[in-house]
Amino acid sequence: MKKIIIYFSMFFCLILGACKTANINNTTNSAKNSNFGSKIEEKQYNNTQTNENTKKTEIKETNTNTLETKELNWYFETRKDGLPPNPPKESKSFLSKYPSYYLGNTEKKDVYITFDEGYENGFSAKILDILKDNQVKAAFFVTTHYINSNKDLIKRMVDEGHLVCNHSTTHPSMAKVAKNSKEKFKNEIITNEKAFEEITGKKMPKYFRPPMGKYSELSLQYTKDLGYKTIFWSFAYNDWDINNQPNAEKAKKIIMERTHNGCIYLLHAVSKTNTDILDSLIKDLKDKGYTFKTLDDLP
Repeated sequence: MKKIIIYFSMFFCLILGACKTANINNTTNSAKNSNFGSKIEEKQYNNTQTNENTKKTEIKETNTNTLETKELNWYFETRKDGLPPNPPKESKSFLSKYPSYYLGNTEKKDVYITFDEGYENGFSAKILDILKDNQVKAAFFVTTHYINSNKDLIKRMVDEGHLVCNHSTTHPSMAKVAKNSKEKFKNEIITNEKAFEEITGKKMPKYFRPPMGKYSELSLQYTKDLGYKTIFWSFAYNDWDINNQPNAEKAKKIIMERTHNGCIYLLHAVSKTNTDILDSLIKDLKDKGYTFKTLDDLP
């Protein structure tokens, strides 16, 4: 009888042990399945995050590509009583997003003389003489053709403390160039830099004037990408036609009447009239309390 009881007890223990083992295995498998599920969820989450980051990059690129490419012509809206002019309506919404200037310091009677130089008409040396005599520094925006054709004048401008700035290589519409090719846009500016550096051994100041005043939001962005400030103007008049020069007295009257705080003058060095009136113009502006500044002084 005792043997029967012992055998029965052993059999019961074996059955109980088997049940516990089965429960342990089920628990282990459940834990493994739970971990596997967590890994799947983690992978799905990471994939979601990667997709979100990819979307953000794509949106950023899309925003860059949606910059306005329409060609615009620079102009300004004059105001009375010596007030600075307003910028073009077409670019008011984006002009302040870029390092572009058409005015200097309007809080003071500061003015800035700039000349555009596409070709030499025999007056630049005289203009430099007048500036030197009056201790005024100017900015000369030059093309590659001008640099290579007038090396001595370029060196003199630099030696006498003037800014010799970028006006492109071939004088195209930079809005059209920007729309067609960013690389060609870059070459228009970089080639001019190299020509200047080869002659002077110096880096060209990072100021750019769009030829003919043609620009777009995209061209302003490309100019900024190259480290340049775009320089427009708040005064200009019909002085570029060498065969139809304005009367000297009338020209001086126009300039004096339209001068305002922070005025950036755009003058053409090919103009005989500008050369004839420059000395008296500078003296009269100084008498009225104006101070001549350079683009390096822009606020």
